[in-house]
Amino acid sequence: MENNTLGKRLKYQRSLKGFTQEELSDASSVGIRTIQRIEKEEVSPHLQTVKLLAVGLNVRIEDLMIIDNPSQEKIQRKWMLLFHAIPFLGLIIPFGSILFPLFLWIHKSNDHPTYDKHGRAVVNFHCSILLYFVISLVLFFPFPGYNFFLTAAVVLFSIITSVVNIMSALNKGTCNYPLSISFLKSKV
Repeated sequence: MENNTLGKRLKYQRSLKGFTQEELSDASSVGIRTIQRIEKEEVSPHLQTVKLLAVGLNVRIEDLMIIDNPSQEKIQRKWMLLFHAIPFLGLIIPFGSILFPLFLWIHKSNDHPTYDKHGRAVVNFHCSILLYFVISLVLFFPFPGYNFFLTAAVVLFSIITSVVNIMSALNKGTCNYPLSISFLKSKV
């Protein structure tokens, strides 16, 4: 089901059962106004209210609200760490900063939208960094004194941005890779 909020799920389940708000109120002993406010997403009901609505609709609580699975969250954090940290293998293995995240993204992108988003961001960033690195090396030959700093700046920028995004992905679940070229486009 695509409805992710409690209000949308309640309305969907109520419509699926063919209940009006009044009928659901009678079946669950939850007030009509409360049901209206939940469906309009004006309130966040207590768990006891959700239980009463689930009993009235004869559905599971999970059909009305998403219950987070702590072990699933730990697994997702581990994948986020792997997505954002695996490019450091590129410091040891040539092209590893692109190939390892690319293989990981190909493997995990269909499992969860978050994996797809983060994997695409990591691959785009490191492909962009490789391009900037090659450009800095090409410019190194005509201007050797100045472009050493440009090449060093590209490498340093890559490392700092990767470390910042590891922390951001683990703490907030977000990532921001500036100066990335979108080599891998979003599916949407």
